[in-house]
Amino acid sequence: MTELTTGMAAVNGIRMHYTRAGTDGPLLVLLHGWPQTGYMWRHLIEPLAEKYVVVAPDLRGYGHSDKPLSGYDKRTMAEDVSALMRHLGHENASVIGHDRGGRVAHRWGLDRPDEVEQVVILDIIPTREVLERLDRDYAARQWHWMFHLQGDLPELLAGSNIGAYLGYFFEKWTFNRSVFDPETVARYVAAFSAPGALRASFDDYRESWGTDAEHDNADHEAGRKLTMPLQVLWGATGSSAALPTVDIWSQYAENVIGAPIPECGHFLPEERPDEVLAELRTFLTAFTA
Repeated sequence: MTELTTGMAAVNGIRMHYTRAGTDGPLLVLLHGWPQTGYMWRHLIEPLAEKYVVVAPDLRGYGHSDKPLSGYDKRTMAEDVSALMRHLGHENASVIGHDRGGRVAHRWGLDRPDEVEQVVILDIIPTREVLERLDRDYAARQWHWMFHLQGDLPELLAGSNIGAYLGYFFEKWTFNRSVFDPETVARYVAAFSAPGALRASFDDYRESWGTDAEHDNADHEAGRKLTMPLQVLWGATGSSAALPTVDIWSQYAENVIGAPIPECGHFLPEERPDEVLAELRTFLTAFTA
């Protein structure tokens, strides 16, 4: 069995916690989404470590990593992960990002294409497209973006019952609800009950409307796209299923493939880990020398 180790690295002005597995092969970085931590990759780390050195950090503001009062724009969060990669002795990596982690992966690939070999993004469209598509129907599905944008209010209301708030998403955003058993939910609730955790995760969203939008619009106007191979996967019963996801990402990347994961909602690595693993192995192997 592959040994899992954990560590804490001082990078880019913060302490970043990570889980690591594997000793041989290229580096593969796994970036979690909201409302989760690096724990969400628990079903995939060991099988992926058969051919890769796998690192799953807690992003800035999440889990056991520091929760500073600033730095939640995706450029800074990507710099965190880039610095962690170099701290661990690597010069480049393939990266898989789910949800908010997918936004960090997207920015990392845009800003530092020499460091990123391949990108996999799970169950999102680009942040710029989310903001551009907020008509009545799409905004109704993405209501939490507008809620998290508000200053202090989501911390006050969600903080009064963190378990109920997170539990709402674990139920409503899934097809396979049983994967979020009481023990799993308790781990996430504990993580978001730490001092500063809710505020940090909402600041992650708040930056989507500020600095992230500025960076994304500048890249779009300049015609800047991801140049490395990109795979996008989404849950067949989730909100992304109603969108032309591959076509959308093709406006932001030069080489895109994608597919839905059947009988799956938003949380792909936890709801359908075997199916996701099969897709990842095919894609990563195709572009690994």
